[in-house]
Amino acid sequence: MSFGHGCEGMSSIIRHEGVIDSIEDGCVHVRILQDSACASCKVAGYCNASEAKEKLVDVYVDSTEDMKTGQPVTVAAEGKVAAKALLWAFAIPLLLMLTVLILTLLQTGDEGLAATGALLSLIPYYGILYLTRHRMRRQIAFYIEK
Repeated sequence: MSFGHGCEGMSSIIRHEGVIDSIEDGCVHVRILQDSACASCKVAGYCNASEAKEKLVDVYVDSTEDMKTGQPVTVAAEGKVAAKALLWAFAIPLLLMLTVLILTLLQTGDEGLAATGALLSLIPYYGILYLTRHRMRRQIAFYIEK
């Protein structure tokens, strides 16, 4: 099963063709074109469902000696990496918001306070994600295929 341009399912390896945009201190910035499954369709220009976006992906490498700006590369990651990123970025915050919303609503009966509390609960969550970004970088890592 294929997902988008150069993407191969959640259980295998996800690959995207790209071009090295810049290189700095062991980090290679790769520009990829992430498109939807129908973006390459011949009638995509007439359809609102088609969408293609340029993304900049940071790939941390041990050596950048054989890499240069403008070089075409293939960026890859395991499918479980995408699942883990989606869990941390969307599923856990949603569960946190719903929990705070329901508990606050049950305790106070004030919908405005419950909604505000649910939204404010995201501040410490994303703050913790930001503070642990270096540890998470090792768990959610892209690599350049040779």
